[in-house]
Amino acid sequence: MAQHAETVVNQWPLHAVDGGYEMVPFKVYTQRDLDKIEPLQKLSEAMRFEMKVVSSVLPFRVNQYVIDELIDWNNIPADPIFQLTFPQRGMLSPEHFDTIAKLLEEGADKATLNAAVNEIRLALNPHPADQMEMNMPLDDEGNRLDGIQHKYRETVLFFPSQGQTCHSYCTFCFRWAQFVGDKELRIAASEASTLHNYLQSHTEVTDLLFTGGDPMVMKTHHLKAYLEPLLEPEFAHIQTIRIGTKALTFWPHRFLGAEDAGELIDLLTRMVQAGKHVAVMAHYNHWKELDTEAARAAIRAIRSTGAVIRAQGPLIAHINDDPDVWAKMWKMQVKLGIVPYYMFVERDTGARGYFEVPLERAWQIYREAIQQVSGLARTARGPSMSASPGKVEVQGVTEINGEKVFVLRFIQGRNPDWIQRPFFAKYNPEATWLHHLEPAFGEAKFFFEDEYEAIRHDRLDAIQA
Repeated sequence: MAQHAETVVNQWPLHAVDGGYEMVPFKVYTQRDLDKIEPLQKLSEAMRFEMKVVSSVLPFRVNQYVIDELIDWNNIPADPIFQLTFPQRGMLSPEHFDTIAKLLEEGADKATLNAAVNEIRLALNPHPADQMEMNMPLDDEGNRLDGIQHKYRETVLFFPSQGQTCHSYCTFCFRWAQFVGDKELRIAASEASTLHNYLQSHTEVTDLLFTGGDPMVMKTHHLKAYLEPLLEPEFAHIQTIRIGTKALTFWPHRFLGAEDAGELIDLLTRMVQAGKHVAVMAHYNHWKELDTEAARAAIRAIRSTGAVIRAQGPLIAHINDDPDVWAKMWKMQVKLGIVPYYMFVERDTGARGYFEVPLERAWQIYREAIQQVSGLARTARGPSMSASPGKVEVQGVTEINGEKVFVLRFIQGRNPDWIQRPFFAKYNPEATWLHHLEPAFGEAKFFFEDEYEAIRHDRLDAIQA
């Protein structure tokens, strides 16, 4: 079963007082606390049991800010933020759901329940797109460098161990395996020197992305240990520092008046003033996340540092599979000074059966949404699949020489030469991911497949050597 943190109470600000923010508790709930969440008591016993079943397999964590400020409890279960944070029965297949439900009803012992839960988790493709096999670099002795991913030439991802949780968990999260307490599934590094040594020896890297989990759960002094050395001359090649975070949605007070919020704002300011491009990669799924006083104040605080906020998120059934939702969200982001960046396709992992949207419908939603906004919001790229070969964008559906096809291109690729090369797939209205597509026009393979297989073969051989 998932490892459940105790309900934690720290001191954080909420209400503005004389230009500052008074300190109030940050309260978080995990699976063991489901019965303590007051609004859930109004739901049926059957629905609460379904939540217990699903959260036995997939991670659950929510905080009081989300409960009080973001969810419309008069619109359950349809409310998008409720769908974003609370377990839904459809997130497990009927077979998997029934297996766990039966064990819980029978009062199965912990070992029996854990065995069933772990078997189901392994069936949910916990690490999609070959990220464990293909993305983790090796040191000079051929050992895997845990906590680092280097998939694309210019960009390195780093998973600081202090940032491998979130203020709340998204139900659709493609990194759900980070949060279930299984060390074999977790990606993390605790040594700043591991990162810095790797970057020093890879001067082709220009962009460093701190990811997780959520690096913004870290205390600022931990973040400093990773970031401040990057201001030294030997890291001049690192031009952009990206910080992936959902904190602007789930706990915007992190930036407003927490014990070390001022220190965090100062750190971001100094990074910018030292010549680094600092990009806060904010994960947004619905315009409601932007529509609170605290959220907007946090956005202003970050922008005051000179950092840029870029917004990205997947297209997800039950939450934002509506062009009007995306158009309104992009408009609000531009108004608030945020740059729309990516619309992703829900990855083939975890509860994808509940959240995935067919590629054709995803493209239609993107197209209808982008038509409603000005050019400043048309910076959003998508729908994009982050597959193992690279980021593949669905550019449209059309007919060529009497054959209906998907038009695709690489936005990013394991081989930079693949980028911006259009290619075509047979029309398949049920396809939700790249591996569901077949080459059009009688071709046996897509243009990149042989080279990708050679890259993959070489990589796996290096790991096994």
